[in-house]
Amino acid sequence: MSLNLRVYLIAGLFFCLVLLTSCETAVAPNPTTPAVSALSTSTATPKSGIAITVVMTVTSAPTAATTSATTPAVPANLPTATPHPMAPYTIAGLRQRDYPGGTIEISSWMADEAYFDKYAITYPSDGLTISGILQIPKGEGPFPVIILNHGYHERPTYFSGAGTWQQAEYLNYRGYLTIAPDCRSWGKSDSGPSFFHTGLVADVLNLIASLPSLPQADTSRIGMWGHSMGGGITTKVLTVNDEVKAAVLHAPNSANDADLIARWGPGCLPDQEELLECNPGEVIPADLPDEIQEAYFAAANSLEMLQQIAPIYHLEYISAPVQIHIGLGDGAEAEQTPPDWAPALHAALQAAGKESTLFIYPEQGHFFDGPDWTTMMRRTADFFDEHLGLQP
Repeated sequence: MSLNLRVYLIAGLFFCLVLLTSCETAVAPNPTTPAVSALSTSTATPKSGIAITVVMTVTSAPTAATTSATTPAVPANLPTATPHPMAPYTIAGLRQRDYPGGTIEISSWMADEAYFDKYAITYPSDGLTISGILQIPKGEGPFPVIILNHGYHERPTYFSGAGTWQQAEYLNYRGYLTIAPDCRSWGKSDSGPSFFHTGLVADVLNLIASLPSLPQADTSRIGMWGHSMGGGITTKVLTVNDEVKAAVLHAPNSANDADLIARWGPGCLPDQEELLECNPGEVIPADLPDEIQEAYFAAANSLEMLQQIAPIYHLEYISAPVQIHIGLGDGAEAEQTPPDWAPALHAALQAAGKESTLFIYPEQGHFFDGPDWTTMMRRTADFFDEHLGLQP
């Protein structure tokens, strides 16, 4: 490891300590967000949770004044600025690139259940092969699609469908075709780099592009669900792609990457994964050139770069309505999400004039069970019914 990389790692640890000990998470408003002209808020308190529904009306952004000044001539042969090595992993960089997708291939039949058929699948993403689970309801298609993004699991114990199979079966019963991709480096998917989780985001965006290869999928009606890390992936996807018509986030990761680094560190090289407490979702390939590794750790320690990377600063691109669920007992374990991250995202969506609904469950933690789980899934399916046009 180069000397510079060691310096960035030490600086990263210091950066995390400063954030953890002297700062509280703050959500900065997007400087381009238009002013809010009207706000209507309705609050209901169901037996199993607290619902906060926000409907916003936003004025048009002010028009910049025009001037009659003559534009100065631009000299020829000006030097071209060199892009930052991490520029492709910013929200702007993700929005500029293509996601061609490919064909969703059925690897094997897995089960014939009463109201759905289950298959193992693969599809291409960034030169990798991504695995996952496809479940198709019985009856005549095409069916509206829900993509289910799993949370973080220890890789040796993860299996396809972990963290999503119950949600998939509930939604299949309600008439939805579901696909639960295995993030790169999980399950049977190929391994690959994922700076700031953008590799995982690319895998989901390539899945969306691959949906037309499934004749049973109605690609005009796509919804997305994500838990924990998968909720954070979903938020980034929404800032890049407008084909998703509705999204549900359960205990989502913070939409501010600085929060993730403060809680779990900036990532690590594979030979350090067992030695350092770092974000295991961000294992940096050891064969990357030193300058790329150094650029990554430098960006992870730069608030200016993190503002370009974090979706919390780019919510103006989101067009889908969002529903969020959080338990007040979340965050008790180090690998879980603090319960204030979900309300912070909800407030930021509200400030950006986006449709957002927040449900709070006082008795639940990172994983729901019992009647609250059923209530959450009923609200989830009803939300998708409303925005994807499927009547119960």
